[in-house]
Amino acid sequence: MTIETTTAGVLALILIMTLVTLATRFGGVFIMSYVRISPRVESFINTMASSVLIAIIVPMAFAGDAGALAALSVTAVAMLILKKPLPAIAAGILSAALVRYMV
Repeated sequence: MTIETTTAGVLALILIMTLVTLATRFGGVFIMSYVRISPRVESFINTMASSVLIAIIVPMAFAGDAGALAALSVTAVAMLILKKPLPAIAAGILSAALVRYMV
């Protein structure tokens, strides 16, 4: 199945992606409403969150450009110093923007 890249086609794709995203988000919450949150399940959920984050970050560390490496480094150092995620993320974004602007 193909969808033409006309205005209607693009809007249809956006609608389809929105519905799929909502279905996965609400579906996960719905399914988890039937699961008793034991310490083991809570540990699994916490570990999965870390695993997903690592799966996103590690490829950038090895294959990313100078901006990505600067963002990872600055974010890590800022997080260790500040212990607050939002300022650390902001510092990482700013460092990536600055490095990419300079290059």
